[in-house]
Amino acid sequence: MKNNFNKGNVLTGCASSLVLLSAIVASQGVHAHGFVDVPPSRALLCQKGVNLNCGGAQYEPHSTGETFKGFPNGAGGGPLQGPIDGKIASGGNANFSALDAQSASRWHLTEIRDRNITFQWQYIAPHRTSKHEYFITRDGWKPNQALKRSSFDSTPFCTVDGGHQVPVGGAPHNCVIPDGKSGHHVILAVWTVGDTDNAFYNPVDVNILAEAALPGGWLPVGSITPSTPLLAGDKVKARAFSATGENAEYSVEISIDNAEEGKPENWSFKLAEAINNAHALIRAGIRDEDGNIAPVKGTNRLYAQKESGVTGYQVQLDMQEDANASMELSPLQPEYVLDKGRVSMALTAQTNRRMNLEATLFDEKNKQVGIVQTVGEGNTGLSLDLRGAAPGTHTLTLVGTTEDGRTTRQETQTVILTGEGAGIEYDFVFPDGLGDYTAGTKVLQSKTDEVFECKPFPASGFCKQYSQSANGFEPGVGASWQSAWDKL
Repeated sequence: MKNNFNKGNVLTGCASSLVLLSAIVASQGVHAHGFVDVPPSRALLCQKGVNLNCGGAQYEPHSTGETFKGFPNGAGGGPLQGPIDGKIASGGNANFSALDAQSASRWHLTEIRDRNITFQWQYIAPHRTSKHEYFITRDGWKPNQALKRSSFDSTPFCTVDGGHQVPVGGAPHNCVIPDGKSGHHVILAVWTVGDTDNAFYNPVDVNILAEAALPGGWLPVGSITPSTPLLAGDKVKARAFSATGENAEYSVEISIDNAEEGKPENWSFKLAEAINNAHALIRAGIRDEDGNIAPVKGTNRLYAQKESGVTGYQVQLDMQEDANASMELSPLQPEYVLDKGRVSMALTAQTNRRMNLEATLFDEKNKQVGIVQTVGEGNTGLSLDLRGAAPGTHTLTLVGTTEDGRTTRQETQTVILTGEGAGIEYDFVFPDGLGDYTAGTKVLQSKTDEVFECKPFPASGFCKQYSQSANGFEPGVGASWQSAWDKL
């Protein structure tokens, strides 16, 4: 649902509308700006292209949610009253009203796997700060209804005193999500500015997967999830982290001595045992009916006592190269004949391991003119379909990487293209290189065999606006392509 502020609304509710207008005016007069960077706010994910159809928020995530301070006081819309219910995310600014839409599927959810959570803000124009607060939606909240005060717990689960100082961008706020919260929730991060009447309200959409604390004070801090077979000589390290960074005291490493130990379920068990033997304040394993935590052959959970200071673990694999892995590219034809820039090249890769294969063709200027990817083992066929190629000497590279990532092989062959080229040079085959599109970038649209040039600023910003679900600016194809591109 999209909420619009317009003249008609002002006429139908004079008193409340004047309050809303005053909130917008106050918002526009303040120069402090910032947003939640970690975990990403709703508006930041709009800028990154993860959340779509966000209106002005995708260009100014640092300006969203700015209005009067005071949440959760009153009904909103005046000094010390906070944002208006239903317009919390936008701060009542019509340019950001798309953020006020709320449903179970409208926004991307960031997975939260640790109740010890760190929030970080980025400040575009920092001001002296009274405090940062973090509110979370109530148990049983309605995700398909607009966000109101009644959607949230009335008290923040975490408060950080600002001391009326100018905050440092990226400084962590270490908080703990309440045990009872799980699944889809909205965390409302509130930055209350100390030297103005305003605050910033940033919703963070999350899916809380973290376990609650166990009896005995054991807090979940991660897991050992084995999926990769290891070889003799490989090493596995459980790296411990506290609020200030890696905690070497509680990190544990094991070596793989033979193929049997290298089986995923076995090295997970060995690492869990090593952790339990090394530290009394850390436990790895699965909890039984009596509350005991013991290692298993499979996925093992990691738990820590609060006094350890450990807030999380990362499992790091140190794998040796598989020296016996091999890959070859069968000889190519002496030449390939282009028909108006088109030709299909049949390739065959021979490997003795299952590999991720990528074949790429470069022209004489090292510009990529074709690419194909697949997964295979033994003899694997690939078809490289070229569009818009030009005659000349080209270079084909085949890169194969074993599925466990430990070994990479590469082979290169020269390719001669003859015949008739496409006639117009281009920089990319759309949508390859999408993030690098700027004014003047030329792309080949393979659907129509036409070349398009990105328009000058400010229209050039639309050239990057493309996804499988939102392709209105796709050159020559999208409904609004002429707003971004010129056909050559």
